[in-house]
Amino acid sequence: MKTLQRTFSIIKPDAVKKGATGDILHMLEHAGFHIIGMKMLEITKEQAEGFYAVHVNRPFFASLTSFMSSGPIVALALEKENAIADLRKLMGATDPAKAEAGTVRKKHAASIEANAIHGSDAEDTARFELSYFFAGYELAK
Repeated sequence: MKTLQRTFSIIKPDAVKKGATGDILHMLEHAGFHIIGMKMLEITKEQAEGFYAVHVNRPFFASLTSFMSSGPIVALALEKENAIADLRKLMGATDPAKAEAGTVRKKHAASIEANAIHGSDAEDTARFELSYFFAGYELAK
């Protein structure tokens, strides 16, 4: 029996601004992800700080939260077998210069910070991130 896993992703402001949203959604669906929740929104710096609170003591925290609150994002709830690991692979390395061909970041990212997409890195993280942006009733069954 196949066990589906849920994960969370954000199409970041740089990718939305340059019109890459549709292509990224296509890449996700082509890779077998089922989109069970999706919304475009703008978040405040405070909301970005809450979302990235785990990084509060990192040197890039202020820059990251400013960037994430700089324009519209697309929040995604995704589902498939091995969703977390498969999304991480599809996203590519954080540094687009080191990302493999065919990954979202190789195709759409401009820098380590403006790297087009965010994805949960573990099951606990995915649960937190999904609940940060989606109420349970907002997800398709």
